[in-house]
This record gives sequence, structure tokens and C-alpha cells, in this order.
Amino acid sequence: MTSETTEYGNYSLITIKASKLDASNGPELKSEFVMLNSHGVKNFVVDMSECTYCDSSGLRALLVANRICDDAIGTLILFGLQPDVENIFRLSMLHTMLLIVNTKEEAEALLLKKESM
Repeated sequence: MTSETTEYGNYSLITIKASKLDASNGPELKSEFVMLNSHGVKNFVVDMSECTYCDSSGLRALLVANRICDDAIGTLILFGLQPDVENIFRLSMLHTMLLIVNTKEEAEALLLKKESM
């Protein structure tokens, strides 16, 4: 299992339970996002703290999640990026497209702020 999902009131927390997010598990994660959205979830908070490596398949899964959230007028927030993973996001300029914070609490605060707008 690549991830673990916990439902909260206004979002689903997806915890990546693998040290690598790559071609071997990226499609499974993408399917998880699609399935959650089909059940009405529009806000995803992704805990990346256990993930130390991410390739293009992993990035693709996260970009699909971002598109799903955008289409549903929801929000994707990532937190807990490890240094090597953060570097990949910066090199690919994805840090300019995706919401990235340090902690789950920051992600929750950002969701509350967005909902109050």
C-alpha cells in the first residue's frame, strides 16, 4: 500500500507510506485521488514526510490530484517534503504551481482561510 487515507471534515489526508514515489506506485496513488474525488472529496492534504524520492510518475500523480482539486473548486496542499524531494519540486518549478507548507496544521489553517473567503 502506497498511501493511507484519513477522512476529516473538509478534506482527506493522504499519507504517503513509501520512501519512493515512482513508476512502481505512482499510478496507484493517482487512482486513489480519482477514487476519493468520485466520492465527493475536493480537498486533499498530502503528507510527504516519509517520501525521500519522487520521480516523474510520482510528480504526475500529484499533478493529477492538483487538476482534480482545481476542477472540483478544491485545494491540494502538500506538506513534509524531504530535502531531495523539495529539490525536485524546485528544479521542475512545481513549487510555483502547488501549495506546499511545512506541517499538517499549516495545511489545515490554509484550508480554513480559503473556505472563509
